Amino acid sequence: MLSAFRNTFRIPDLRKRIIFTAALLVVFRIGCYVPIPGINGAALAAWFEKMRETLFGLADMFAGGALSQGAIFGLGIMPYITASIIMQLLTAVVPSLEKLAKEGESGRKKINQYTRYGTVVICIMQSLMICRGFLETQTISIGGMDIPIVPNPGWSFRLLAMISLTAGTIFVMWLGEQITERGIGNGISLIITINIISRIPTAILRGIYQLQAGTLRHYVAFILIVLTVLMTAAVVILTQAQRRIPVQHAKRIVGRRVYSQQSTYIPLRLNQAGMIPIIFAMAILQFVPFLGKIPNEFVVTVIEFFTTTAVHTTIYAILIIFFCYFYTAITFNPADIADNMKKYGSFIPGIRPGKSTADYFYHVMNRITLVGAAGLAFIAIMPTIVSVRLGVRDTLLTSFCGGAGLIIIVGVVLDTMKQIESHLLMRHYDGFMKSGRIKSRR
Repeated sequence: MLSAFRNTFRIPDLRKRIIFTAALLVVFRIGCYVPIPGINGAALAAWFEKMRETLFGLADMFAGGALSQGAIFGLGIMPYITASIIMQLLTAVVPSLEKLAKEGESGRKKINQYTRYGTVVICIMQSLMICRGFLETQTISIGGMDIPIVPNPGWSFRLLAMISLTAGTIFVMWLGEQITERGIGNGISLIITINIISRIPTAILRGIYQLQAGTLRHYVAFILIVLTVLMTAAVVILTQAQRRIPVQHAKRIVGRRVYSQQSTYIPLRLNQAGMIPIIFAMAILQFVPFLGKIPNEFVVTVIEFFTTTAVHTTIYAILIIFFCYFYTAITFNPADIADNMKKYGSFIPGIRPGKSTADYFYHVMNRITLVGAAGLAFIAIMPTIVSVRLGVRDTLLTSFCGGAGLIIIVGVVLDTMKQIESHLLMRHYDGFMKSGRIKSRR
């Protein structure tokens, strides 16, 4: 594996892509420390310290701590993810958008443009709600003194904050697109991952401090470490697991060449949707705290009910399972696969070509998606289970015992490794494994 890492810098094109990706990620992290004018950073950090066990704390983790610091990248990339969800839902139900999606590259560019417009609208809405929350909090007690979060409140501050947060998110979106196009890996996913990884040192230092203070018992810390290792292994297994469907190819004659009969397989991943359901579910749940700002007693009561631990965890798991099926249905079309197999004379042993093959794919995919979705949901809610059972109220310490952060980190790292390995194999270098291929691709 060490030789594979050395080889990555021997290929000029791959070396440029890696350096370019690292440089843009550094630019992004610097932007997470550029504050919005008019906000008292110390007071805001103290307020988020009290709110870290709520959805605000989880949103701050996905923003890499930028939200609690009042930075211009405080909204992170989640507004873009939310706009992407809306566009994918509309593409599945609106005929004109569905037709546009089938037009190839030109249609994809138009849909991406609509997604960018939607991102701007969502940024304006979320930034306005965040500003309202800062102004409603007014003061925070620090050292016996009441310090305002916003020393000079008013519409001038709101407009400046909305413009700063919106511009920051658009810039982050542009960075992600540049990484995807000219760097290595998926830019949007890498930005989310680097935000989560940036919280690991803080979690370690906080755990050591709590151990020294006696607020965290040693056996609880040991259990947290063991669970982190076990959940990491479980995520890798869930990401790499697949069901292989045997396929028989008939003898074919193309021109003067004769292709003999051969046997292959079609790999169906247990978690076909990857980490997308986690991101989709988180994007939807981030709207819940903002809805609580609506000046209606009934709405506020309903939102408070849905934000309780048990109800929130249940809804979170249901959303993950739903989006697993939803995203799998969008990306995997059994009818098209069955038609292509029939066209080229391929068939599954014991299954008639055509509709019977499509029904077989539907049947298999529904069953393995259920197992994958259930496993993904269990890993996602594991931090909440650990928090309740072990009595650890610090969400930052439990967030790596499973949860969305761990799933995203493992998924993005594996995907990036596969892309780097593809560059190595194309230039006849060994990959990260002795066989030259990542295990899932054997």
